[in-house]
Amino acid sequence: MQDLKKIYNWLKNQKKKQKIIIKEKDLSQLKLWKYKSKKIFHTSKKFFSIIGVRVTSNFYKHKTWDQPIIYQNGSGILGILRRNISGQPEYLLKANVEPGNINKLQISPTVQATKSNYTRVHGGKKIKYLNNFLKFKKYLVNIKQTEQGFNYLLKKNKNILIQSNSKIKASDRYRWIKRDNLISMIKKKNILNMDTLSVFSCSIKKDNFDKPLVNLSEINLWLKRMNKKYYIKIKKINLVDMKNWVFTERKISHNKNSYFSIIGINVLAKSREVSHWSQPIIQHRSTHFAGFITKKINSTVHYLVKFIVEPGYKSGSITCSVKTSNISNYKNNKNLSLKSKLLLQKYFFNNRNCSIKYDSIQSHEGGRFYKSQIRYMVIEINDKDIIKIDENFKWISQNQMISLIKKGLLDIEARLCFACHNFNKII
Repeated sequence: MQDLKKIYNWLKNQKKKQKIIIKEKDLSQLKLWKYKSKKIFHTSKKFFSIIGVRVTSNFYKHKTWDQPIIYQNGSGILGILRRNISGQPEYLLKANVEPGNINKLQISPTVQATKSNYTRVHGGKKIKYLNNFLKFKKYLVNIKQTEQGFNYLLKKNKNILIQSNSKIKASDRYRWIKRDNLISMIKKKNILNMDTLSVFSCSIKKDNFDKPLVNLSEINLWLKRMNKKYYIKIKKINLVDMKNWVFTERKISHNKNSYFSIIGINVLAKSREVSHWSQPIIQHRSTHFAGFITKKINSTVHYLVKFIVEPGYKSGSITCSVKTSNISNYKNNKNLSLKSKLLLQKYFFNNRNCSIKYDSIQSHEGGRFYKSQIRYMVIEINDKDIIKIDENFKWISQNQMISLIKKGLLDIEARLCFACHNFNKII
């Protein structure tokens, strides 16, 4: 594909142009940030803060635990402009540097901005193409979706896709990219950023034929029943009072070096709306994993999904067949259920009788997560293979998954894993 070569050359050139320098810095020394025993917050009282929470739930083995979490007011905008050229859809995407990106530069949506950014609390330059998303009335997609429930408190972003005027020109850091090229790029590591995947996850076309095992009303009743059975409650606490967390001038970390840490960074990026800033950022300990087991039932692809509750949201949601924050040591992970360990071992990592449909590593969002990655995997098992499942699991059809995404009922890992597997069906 000649187009694809040109895109990779464009990215290479943009990487040279958009230099970014990141240096770790003590949390207590971050410019314009207050590092207090209660919380970490920006002096403007905008952007985001890091607070402590005490979590109580009957869903997990550890019924009570403490942790830091990001609290951020207001919905951000994740928006992509779309056009048709000679019957082929194209999308206006941006080569964007973020401090947490493992390869510094990735392809982001046309607009990727928190409310503080697009209202220009930082006093920086205007965000290009923003007005297209603030003033437009007809959307192909306009859905609020959740973020990572273990790291954000009550955070949602507007995911928007707009059919635009084909005459809109792409400025230097932007490029109109054909769908066929995106389908090739999703198979590569860390090229399309998490927010780009998020918008596209909301835009997948339904199949013409779909014969589900159970109907949507039964799935809704299942969710209602599970939400009644399992609860999750949080109480805001001072960072310094969190049990099992070490609070120092330099960083906040778990006393067993597990889960994640909060570190500080200084950023120099002349290509951004603001050229220099400091911020706290989450550093995960290991590569995450999110995987779907699929199977043909009634000649229709079905996904094995699981109910989950997470501290960042008041009610439960639907996630992948298996999800873990530590794939390298999953066998010894006390927080992972025996069922999840068995599914990982039998189907994902000893899959002689399975067909791998998707397997690649993608980045977490680089504005809040530092060099953090997640491995997405989709496998298909034999039609006659029977998996014994408990009430936490459900087989859901292809088109039902799309309907549930539109209702905001899938967590971000499930949405993005589903999108990676179905990129050839984005509108």
